[in-house]
This record gives sequence, structure tokens and C-alpha cells, in this order.
Amino acid sequence: MPLDTRTSTVHDPGHDELRRLEAGLDSLQAIPEAPRGAFRRTLDGVVPPILLLIGLVAAWQVYILIAKPRPDLIPGPLGVFAALASSWNSDRLQLAVATSLERGGLGFLVAVAIGTPIGLLLAECRPVRRAVGPLLSGLQVLPSVAWVPAAIIWFGLTDATVYFVILMGAVPSIANGLVSGVDQIPPQLRRVGTVLGASRFEMATLVVLPAALPGYFSGLKQGWAFAWRSLMAAEIITQGGTIGFGLGSMLDQSRVLADLSGVLATILVILFVGILVELVVFAPIERALLRRRGLMATGLR
Repeated sequence: MPLDTRTSTVHDPGHDELRRLEAGLDSLQAIPEAPRGAFRRTLDGVVPPILLLIGLVAAWQVYILIAKPRPDLIPGPLGVFAALASSWNSDRLQLAVATSLERGGLGFLVAVAIGTPIGLLLAECRPVRRAVGPLLSGLQVLPSVAWVPAAIIWFGLTDATVYFVILMGAVPSIANGLVSGVDQIPPQLRRVGTVLGASRFEMATLVVLPAALPGYFSGLKQGWAFAWRSLMAAEIITQGGTIGFGLGSMLDQSRVLADLSGVLATILVILFVGILVELVVFAPIERALLRRRGLMATGLR
């Protein structure tokens, strides 16, 4: 393979060689998979959660019929569904879901753009990692709601407050996930990149980052979970001003009105949106990634 001895960069053939090496290693680890149709895969992923949900609702209704608790303390499924229908008919539910999803999605993408280079820097520069790593881990375990008072003072009752809280919750998880994925890379891959003449930047982007994808993706999933939780906490506390109406605001309004059916209905919507994002966005990407790496057991496909 021709290398330019006058510079430390790799020509396009070198890039292709790195990609072929990665693909070859993946194919060696790949586990043969029996072909299944898209409909069967959809059924396998959707039917079990639906059956579990039906069972839980049925048990809930049986408890209501037998124990007959006070509706204002333990409402039944019908009361919660009626609160959902009322919110839907008034368009409050659609507005709240759209607002929260927009904030959560945009905040998460910004967190990825910030957390990824931070994670690469920590993984590739040991002095920076020793200095910043403990702080980043501390930020990861710090409850995001703790940032809300400071964010209100800095940014006021604006969407900037919400986005700041999202970033402080998601960025540390994404960066630490990438660092964890880099730590699991076999040393041979780095040696191959060195032999092929990869520069430091090319080593990070063409060798390290692709090889660390499983751990990095786990960090992304955790980052989204932190982003969604941080968003709900911020929306519950920060209301008024120019802040839009999200699911957290809807939840707090139901609390103020002592409407437990509305509270439970909003909680179910928050839970449903989180599960839906996991099933529709993250789960297919994770399965494809693990299957390509040969890391997925046949029973989990």
C-alpha cells in the first residue's frame, strides 16, 4: 500500500484498508442468523409488551372492583383513560408531546455534538482524562434537577433554561460511554492503524471511534434517558415566561388541580414516549450494530 513518507497522513487506499480490516474482523465474529421477515420481527418486538400491558391493566381493574378505593386516591383505568381522552380532545396532549419531543430531541442532538469530542479527547489524552474524568463522572451522578435553580437565575424562564438542564444531564453520560467503549478496543487495532501510517486524528476517527461503537451507543442510550428525565424535571419546575407547554407542565398542572387521574395519565404518556423512542429509534440501531459485530445471541435477535 503506498504511503506518503513526507507527511503523516494516509492516502485513500489506507483509509480503504482500515475499513476492509474492520469489515473482515466483523465477519469473522458474526454469528449466522436464520432469515426472518420484517413482519415476524415486528411481532416479536411488539406483542410481548402489549400482552404485558393488557395484563397489568386487567389486574389494576380487578383491584379497583374488589377493593373499591377512593377514586381521588386510586383512580381506575377508566378514569385515567377518560383524563387522556379529555386532554386529547382539548389538544393539550398533542401540544405537550410535540413540545417535549422537540426539546428532548434537539437537546439530545446538541449533547451528542458536545459529548462526542469530549469523550474522544478524554480517551486519547491521558493527562486530560486524569484531570477531567473524575469531574465528568461526578456530573453524571449529580441529579439534573439540581441545575434548575441556577439555570433559572442565569437564563430566566426561557427555553434556554430547559436546554441547559438537558445538556448537563446528557453530556457526561455520552462522553463516559465513549470512553468506556474506547477502553474495550483490542490493542491490535491501534497497532494496525499505526502500521498503516494513521495520524492522531485519523486514528481517533477511522480506527478508535468505529471500534468503540458498541460502548459509545450504550452511552448514547443512557444519554437519551438522562436527557428525557432532565427535561421532565425542568418542565415541572420552570413554568411561565416564554417557556412552552410540555409534558412536565401538564403533569404539574394536574397536581395543582389535585387531579390524580390526570397525573397518572400524564405519567403514562411520559413513560410511553420514552418506550416508543427506545423501540423505534435505539433498538433497531443497536440490533443492527451488535449483529454486524457478531455480538448478539441468536435468542435475542
